[in-house]
Amino acid sequence: MRTRLLLWPALGLLGLTSCLKIIKPGKDFGRYTPPPAPDYRMEDHWAALPDRRDSADVVPRGSLFRDQQRDAPADVFYVHPTTYLWRKQWNASLADDRVNRFTDDKVIRGQASAFNSTARVYAPRYRQATLYSFFDSEESTNGEQAIELAYGDVKAAFEYYLEHYNRGRPIILAGHSQGTVHATRLLHDFFDDNAALRRQLVAAYLVGYEVKPDEYRVLRPCEDSTQTGCYVAWNTVAWGNEYEPYQQSLAVNPLTWTRDTLTAPARLNLGGVPYDFKRLDKRIVDAKVHNGLLWVHPPERDGYPRFLLPGHFRLWHSFHLADYALFYGNIRQNAAARVRAHRMRLGGQ
Repeated sequence: MRTRLLLWPALGLLGLTSCLKIIKPGKDFGRYTPPPAPDYRMEDHWAALPDRRDSADVVPRGSLFRDQQRDAPADVFYVHPTTYLWRKQWNASLADDRVNRFTDDKVIRGQASAFNSTARVYAPRYRQATLYSFFDSEESTNGEQAIELAYGDVKAAFEYYLEHYNRGRPIILAGHSQGTVHATRLLHDFFDDNAALRRQLVAAYLVGYEVKPDEYRVLRPCEDSTQTGCYVAWNTVAWGNEYEPYQQSLAVNPLTWTRDTLTAPARLNLGGVPYDFKRLDKRIVDAKVHNGLLWVHPPERDGYPRFLLPGHFRLWHSFHLADYALFYGNIRQNAAARVRAHRMRLGGQ
């Protein structure tokens, strides 16, 4: 089973009680006709664009944060996690209103908005692989084919973004879970061997997926809070737990933006945002890098759910669903700091 991939399941929506097989598509990938491909000339095929009103424009209730995309000096290309959880087919249709509402109301609002103080937010819709794709058996290629189809859309969206929207501006690349699977590949395909694009790269936030410290030929992990042209990653779990498949993974502490194993106290946490996005919880958790994971003492306030995946009890210690939420304020501040540093290094462009 592909349990090395941690995804974003709103499992309560599914009513799952015992086994993931109830969300397994009923036919092999090749026996389905894929949903129509996106056309990124159409605004409806983007979950977020900077020049229209959408869920990336919001800020947590009661915070002093402001959406400043109009004057932002950089762009963020954000790839959302899995929000298609059903068995109708292996890949989601862009015409599925239920999936689009969930994407917008939860992950665009809860994750992509973290960058709206310093970057114009571009977030494509894509024919994402269904949740079960990441738990398909090793003998089947159905899940792999679904993921490959999804990446084709993300790649096409990024190519459209570069040609029609970017205009040489600094780029933040961000993803979570399935989104990070695709964002990691974008770095391989567009940045690692392209010096001009590497020069535009502020940083990549590759959160909620296994990413190696030596993932790339040229690109390297960030070592501090203002380094640019680099990437960060983490996977959040309850303190004291191990997960052997991730022991060689990259983990950067989002409270210090370093890779050391010192405990960063909760006083450094600038604020988490719970699932309902209705408040900012300062000092919500501490954090410590340990064996490829990010340890946190579980938050005392509600709204930060664990990864309660039926049949996969060893993942129940994971705060995968809250990888962004627990560190929302720190991500927001860090993106701004890296953009400032990037502009200074390019002579204030």
